[in-house]
Amino acid sequence: MAKYFDVHPDNPQARIIHQVVDLIRADGLIAYPTDSRFALGCRMGNKDGLDRIRAIRHLDDKHHFTLMCYDFAQLGQFVQINNALFRAIKSSTPGPYTFILPATKEVPRRLLHPKKKTVGVRITAHTTAQAILAELGEPLVSSTLQLPGEAEPMTQGWEIKETLDHSVDAVIDSGECGTDLTTVIDLSEGVPEVLRVGAGDPARFSD
Repeated sequence: MAKYFDVHPDNPQARIIHQVVDLIRADGLIAYPTDSRFALGCRMGNKDGLDRIRAIRHLDDKHHFTLMCYDFAQLGQFVQINNALFRAIKSSTPGPYTFILPATKEVPRRLLHPKKKTVGVRITAHTTAQAILAELGEPLVSSTLQLPGEAEPMTQGWEIKETLDHSVDAVIDSGECGTDLTTVIDLSEGVPEVLRVGAGDPARFSD
């Protein structure tokens, strides 16, 4: 059964955040809130967690996983950003954007797109997610919590706990989460390509 953590949305309790991070470090898989939707997350070296995310979401090997980063400095360790894109990305974070970029050698091979050697990165503005990432000290491998065949995402922590009780190790509930997806921008070729329009305004990446 999944543990259920009720976290204050504005002032996350340090004791609970510490428990969540201990669970992640022990290769647990969590469902946690972001500034768009709930996400599934585990540490980068957690192969079993990655397989469980694939199983829950019925994902193939071409799926772009996202590294949820604490800040821009951490993001820069895992992807290659040229000078032309630096300012546009930095000014859009934190926020509801996911960027597809060439990965550095810091990213495990199993997280990369098999042909392009790219990975998704983002920085969430959600207070609770930020608290978890600050304590963890490394990105969370993440994927939007959208169940196969479901038109709408789950927005309530208790609902996720009920549905995924035997599939995840913990549910972090910090109040109702949104339903908007992130805007996905592929920057891997140096020219912005909008792959999905979501909560973030794509206009800043258009010519």
